[in-house]
Amino acid sequence: MRALVITQNITLDGSVEMLDDWFDLSGDPDPLALARRQGEDTDARLLGRRTFEDFRGYWPLQTHDTTGITDHLDQVQKYLVSSTMTDPQWQHSTVLTGDPVEHVRLLKDRPGKDIVCTGSITLTHALITAGLVDEYRLFTHPAVQGRGRRLFPDGHVIAQLRLLDARSFGSGVTYTAYQPARGRTQEETS
Repeated sequence: MRALVITQNITLDGSVEMLDDWFDLSGDPDPLALARRQGEDTDARLLGRRTFEDFRGYWPLQTHDTTGITDHLDQVQKYLVSSTMTDPQWQHSTVLTGDPVEHVRLLKDRPGKDIVCTGSITLTHALITAGLVDEYRLFTHPAVQGRGRRLFPDGHVIAQLRLLDARSFGSGVTYTAYQPARGRTQEETS
């Protein structure tokens, strides 16, 4: 069974929604190099419509990208979860309509490498709630946004996470990877 990995950029106060200008890795190539190496273990990207459109509007236009991210995203199979988009207009992209949880279960049962979901907060919340996430890879930025949607949906509890990796970078960004135990909602813990 393939692993489903959530990779997110996050603030110190837990926001993954970028409402302010806190995401900047331009001065520190080390987190990008780590992300590129992790891409070697990935053969599928899972994205919600808004994140897909953001990626499609940026990465294919990066003709001088030395990080390898543009090449990876152009070649990797991308699965777009959307009820409104029919033509993704990006090579190696497939639109998934209907229940995203069921689609992801089927994708995980296929042979292959890791499936990575980035951004896509609504989709990420659905996958977390369904208990489908096998690993969290978090790039924590030294900023406090004070608002915005968080990585975990309200009421979701994970009793324990196992640390798989931790690193810090010169920019102040830290990287941590965790393997979850089964999450529970507040109703289940009451």
